[in-house]
Amino acid sequence: MGIVNIDDEVHDQIRKASSVSCRSINAQAAFWIKVGMLCEMNPTLSFNEIVAAELKAAGVAPEKVRVAGGVPEAVKASAA
Repeated sequence: MGIVNIDDEVHDQIRKASSVSCRSINAQAAFWIKVGMLCEMNPTLSFNEIVAAELKAAGVAPEKVRVAGGVPEAVKASAA
C-alpha cells in the first residue's frame, strides 16, 4: 500500500461518490483506478461490459430482479 497525491477537487469527488456507492473513500478510489485501467486495456468495451465481465470472472451470477408493480416497459423492451 502506498500514498497517492491527488488534487483536492478529485478527493472531494471521490468522497461524494463513495457515499453514494456505499464504499469507503479508499475503496472508491481503487474502484475508479481499476475501472480506468480496464477501460484503457479494453477500449472497445463499454463500462457495463467491463463490469459484467468482472462480475462473471468473480463468479457472480445475475438473477432476475423483481420490481414492485411489475417490470417496467423499458426493461421488457430491452429484453426482447
